[in-house]
Amino acid sequence: MESAVDIESLAAWMTDQGLGSGPIDNVTPLAGGTQNILLRLTRDGRDYIFRRPPAHPRPNSNETMRREARLLRAIAGTNVPHPALIADCADESVLGVAFYLMEPVNGFNPVGQLPKPHAGSPAMRHAMGLALVDGIAALGALDHQALGLADFGRPDNFLGRQVDRWRSQLAGYGEFADWTGPQALPSVDAIAAWLERHRPADFTPGIMHGDYHLANVMYRPDSGDLAAIIDWELATIGDPLLDLGWVLATWPNGSGASTVSVTPWEGFPTPAELVARYGAGSARDLSAVDWYHVLACYKLGILLEGTHARACAGKAPRDTGDRLHSRAIHLFDRAQALIR
Repeated sequence: MESAVDIESLAAWMTDQGLGSGPIDNVTPLAGGTQNILLRLTRDGRDYIFRRPPAHPRPNSNETMRREARLLRAIAGTNVPHPALIADCADESVLGVAFYLMEPVNGFNPVGQLPKPHAGSPAMRHAMGLALVDGIAALGALDHQALGLADFGRPDNFLGRQVDRWRSQLAGYGEFADWTGPQALPSVDAIAAWLERHRPADFTPGIMHGDYHLANVMYRPDSGDLAAIIDWELATIGDPLLDLGWVLATWPNGSGASTVSVTPWEGFPTPAELVARYGAGSARDLSAVDWYHVLACYKLGILLEGTHARACAGKAPRDTGDRLHSRAIHLFDRAQALIR
């Protein structure tokens, strides 16, 4: 990954920004997201986290980087835990891509085997779950207009666009040869119809993360508190209650495969406890929370099915495609159970 970054050009840019003058040392690739390049580096004794698009950027990758940096700058000083932005470069001529630098976060991502003391404390794990929804309650409470983000998304008819948007995405998978098709997904049309019939009449726009779950947060090493919300590439202005729906859709419920894996799980709050906690920290109307849960299952299921469709056509590993197809079926089954 280091080869994807011209360290000398980065050093020259940092010098121009007043960010040290010595050589860049200790360049270490980090895991963070499945596509973007994340490096930890040191200059003049100060540690930085560097983030840029993948080595083969997608058409919108540079704009995504610019949006992430803008969002992090806007929420600086708020009570939403996030990596602090140090500096960003929208000019693609410097490194060939847009990029930014942020402060390192003293914390860990909880996916997989939890470290000590969290692994040995059900009470700490319970606090972790509550802190997760505290994060989006705080995010959704921010005044995006006052923060300079009035044009950061398209909240008009946001909910009204959702089903058609994801129905079209699913139909588009028909381009992949040998895909098993929408008929292999249980009740997908019935779920879409239910969502259209029961769509909330209105909502209060706010900042939403767009992909909020346990894999996209970090926790303090000695407590159940959030250290940071990370991976802001899908953030927009929409209905923040969809972030809550996303948490619920990815939350293990004991009835099949989950989209997150955290061990041990005992002690984490129930979905009902998560909703109650969110309600305690938010003025938003939660009377239609099941609708957001169903929408999140629908949207995430369709996204996961995309990898299965590509795998059917030989454009993704077959075992990965089969696993995600199984998770998509689980999500549609979960949505149908909520509807019933």
